[in-house]
Amino acid sequence: MSLDFPLFRPHPLIRGGHLQTIVGSYWPGQASAAGGKHQVFLADGDAIVLHDDGSEQWQPGGPIAILVHGLGGSHESGYMQRCSARLRARSVRVYRMDLRGCGAGIALARHPLNAGRSEDVAAALAYVVQQCPDSPVHLVGFSMGANIVLKLAGELGGDAPPRLASIMAIAPPLDLVACSRNMQRGLNRLYDRSFVRGLVDHVRRRSLLVPDAHNRPLVPVPRRLVDFDNMFTAPLSGFADVNDYYTRASSAPLLANIAVPALIVAAASDPIVPVRSFEQASYSGTTRLVIAPCGGHLGFIAAAGLDPDRRWLDWRVVDWVTSHSRKPVTQTLPGNSEAAAQSAGCQR
Repeated sequence: MSLDFPLFRPHPLIRGGHLQTIVGSYWPGQASAAGGKHQVFLADGDAIVLHDDGSEQWQPGGPIAILVHGLGGSHESGYMQRCSARLRARSVRVYRMDLRGCGAGIALARHPLNAGRSEDVAAALAYVVQQCPDSPVHLVGFSMGANIVLKLAGELGGDAPPRLASIMAIAPPLDLVACSRNMQRGLNRLYDRSFVRGLVDHVRRRSLLVPDAHNRPLVPVPRRLVDFDNMFTAPLSGFADVNDYYTRASSAPLLANIAVPALIVAAASDPIVPVRSFEQASYSGTTRLVIAPCGGHLGFIAAAGLDPDRRWLDWRVVDWVTSHSRKPVTQTLPGNSEAAAQSAGCQR
């Protein structure tokens, strides 16, 4: 089935990558109705939570989407709630996944989350396929969740479950080393510090709720994400150090192995994920890449257009899941990313 995405045109007052990112996180949107909760047990004894939002129009055998949030997020993240509501209105049953130790599952995990936990998404996928064996299932990941989804698809290769109909990855940090370096530049440091503050608070809260959780003292308190990952995430996840962690958890080396229909959506103006990581990656023949000149990180607040509202990204999720197209989408990145950003009036 053909899939033609309308060109993303930024809101006339929200043109920069930073503005798109920040305003996009606060711009009001539709919330998802609360659904049932499913605990999915993992091989190491931890558990994750899936929030089954259902759909009044959904029938057995109908399409299902599993939404996977990013770093610092949960099933309650705005993009998770909005996309769930919009997909359910199109008769898609939605499961919002809390990654390990996040959201409703914070007290269910002794081991920490990391950006390469593809086995957790694999467990969620297997659970949903078992519950709904006749339904096509779509994995939709956002930011870090997008990297995990891509990593899983690359690891599965041609052995992906027949019911995995497609994957969609939005703003994936597919090269974690490059992302770490990018967040040390200029104003990008603000996002780096925000992530670290949230993670440190999360570790402290988790320590109170899970006394036997695998833990390490955060002394001195890290100020950069790379320091947090070197002190906490890498050693507690079995990696030699932060460089080993970032290298092995990145999805970029596995993208060429993806065998299911896959779509990657990103922005050249993303202040967290550098566009060069997309330009340098190798992709499988089933993978489509859409890089908008502007949009920031999970922003994509658009000028008035053909969509029902200004949340361009949300409607592309609906388009992809409901059409599961195999045909290339039309918007691609010109050879010079800076020229592309300028042509849309978007400043980084």
